[in-house]
Amino acid sequence: MIALHDFNHLPERDALALLHPCVALPDWAEALVRGRPYSSRSEVFSTAKALTQNWGDAALAQALSAHPRIGEKPAGSQAEAALSRQEQGAVNEGDADLAQALREGNARYEARFGRVFLIRAKGRSGEDILQALHARLENSDAQEVRAALEQLREITLLRLEGVISE
Repeated sequence: MIALHDFNHLPERDALALLHPCVALPDWAEALVRGRPYSSRSEVFSTAKALTQNWGDAALAQALSAHPRIGEKPAGSQAEAALSRQEQGAVNEGDADLAQALREGNARYEARFGRVFLIRAKGRSGEDILQALHARLENSDAQEVRAALEQLREITLLRLEGVISE
């Protein structure tokens, strides 16, 4: 975690590197860095949230390229994989039946929507996630894009909370 004052004065490349694990959308990070200096942490978060509001299908597809399937252990040692491992802790320790149900649900979701299922896992049990997966399989394509984008926003801002302190 870095103090706001230090974030404001980092070289651009270093500031971008800090934000990269929040979401695989370089345009978002670049815009947030261009907005420096920020007078408060709340201003950073307000700006960060506003920058997520114009995300659409293309941003969702790009961001999902860095997300593992829910319930699967993220591969690699990249910062994003490390965050996913932490966020999915409750799911990764789940029982065999839950793991199988999530694999089946992921397969149905991917066949239905053509992308991995995205949900903010932090603070949710494996059963909660499975229930949400089943419910979202009932969404129309447009409803699901909105739901997935909202989850992407939540994940991004949650991760940002771990990057910048007051």
